[in-house]
Amino acid sequence: MRKAADLPNDVEALKAELVAARALVIEQKIELEKLRFEIACLKRMKYGRSSEQLDTQIAQMQLTLEDLEATLAETPEALRPAPKEAAVKPVRRALPAHLPREDVVHDTARTCPACGGTLRHLGEDVSEMIEYVPGRHKVIRHVRPKFSCAACQKIVQASAPSRPIARGLAGPAFLAHVLVSKYADHLPLYRQSQIYAREGLDLDRSTLADWVGGASELVEPLVRSLGRYVMSATKLHGDDTPVPVLCPGRGTTKQGRLWTYVRDDRAAASTEPPAVLFRYSPDRKGERPKAHLAPFTGVLQADAYAGFDRLYGERIQEAACWAHVRRKFYDIHVAHASPIAAEALDRIGRLYGIEAEIRGRPPNERAAVRQARAGPELDSLHAWLHTIVAKLSKKSELALAIRYALSRWTALTRYRDDGRLEIDNNAAERALRVVALGRKNWLFAGSDEGGERAAAIYSLLGTAKLNELDLEAYLRYVLERIADHPINRIEELLPWNVALNRQSAHSLAA
Repeated sequence: MRKAADLPNDVEALKAELVAARALVIEQKIELEKLRFEIACLKRMKYGRSSEQLDTQIAQMQLTLEDLEATLAETPEALRPAPKEAAVKPVRRALPAHLPREDVVHDTARTCPACGGTLRHLGEDVSEMIEYVPGRHKVIRHVRPKFSCAACQKIVQASAPSRPIARGLAGPAFLAHVLVSKYADHLPLYRQSQIYAREGLDLDRSTLADWVGGASELVEPLVRSLGRYVMSATKLHGDDTPVPVLCPGRGTTKQGRLWTYVRDDRAAASTEPPAVLFRYSPDRKGERPKAHLAPFTGVLQADAYAGFDRLYGERIQEAACWAHVRRKFYDIHVAHASPIAAEALDRIGRLYGIEAEIRGRPPNERAAVRQARAGPELDSLHAWLHTIVAKLSKKSELALAIRYALSRWTALTRYRDDGRLEIDNNAAERALRVVALGRKNWLFAGSDEGGERAAAIYSLLGTAKLNELDLEAYLRYVLERIADHPINRIEELLPWNVALNRQSAHSLAA
């Protein structure tokens, strides 16, 4: 979604952009209808028999459908095409009668605000919203008694409470449950719909997709605030992972990427809150991390990706990862029981042993210990690697592993003299584990827009997890307040501020 500052000032140019935006939305609507038709055809082809290949194809289309529907839910109403005249407006189904009801009465003062006269009861307005309590669902009935003044006939009634999504049936807790189920527990919306149906709750996948899209739009300012905080660090961990993304209309996948940037200095005794920012891109071009890291100045701990290499210079320094070096020798040792690989692993292990002893100590102490103890180990390892590689075939796996370490030696040893840095990039790799787990279940994203939504929600959930908050409780807290929260104080809803500001902060603790 473009910001207002990025829009042209010329009226004709604005009209052209509006026409183009509407055309894009219409194209997405057409794609939705096509996908619904194809899914229906595939389901009829099954005849009740199980076909793994067909199930996978249907699952792919379901995911694309989810992301397109969520994207449309984020689109401003002014850009959405007018409904066809012949279309029958869907009727909202009543919430199931079997669910327990809980009334929340929004009362008013019993004197007329206009003249001070006594009010008489006229009736009340009732609106319902479904909520989730761990293990069960309930319906919240918002009751607003209506009164009229006996003296001046003025009607008095409490204002309707705001909802996370305008006119939406999902309460904050239920919406948080849907988001955590999708992005943390890796349950696609069509599976969630099936689960709710078994519980007697008829919620179409398209309805859930509307909620996901609406929630993503709602938390966008909070994600931007989180991004500013992460990029203001002086040291970041960076990494990326592939995400297969469906190509709408073709039934094939392309390779998207999810990037992660982690700010976490707790191992160096920092009291600054840890945070993680995810970004999605449709490819792995070097311009992607360059754009992500445009506001950042400091040290980047990352792997040997060439796109990162182009960033290093006066503004960004490189710190390499000893875990990557160790992994290369470990793979050789497992495959060939190589004594040289075993020796390399033993030497690297001694470096990690030093790190275990100084974890949590201030940067100056860490640097002093590293220089005194890790420095000689590193010098000895450097000389040994040079001696060994001279005796090996240039094309051998061991030679490749050694040359990888030697070619990045300056970046690999930067941590020795800077107590803020870590010996490896494991902080970023840990952040990406949730993506790796999700890939096994939902396999891929349904569209580029779905990848961007996933990055936003992963950022909030990952940061909440780093700050030891319960994910659902945190999202519920945010969704209860963000619609009415002042935009210039949005940072108050960041995970660490939520934990500090709430009197009952213990209820958010994991």
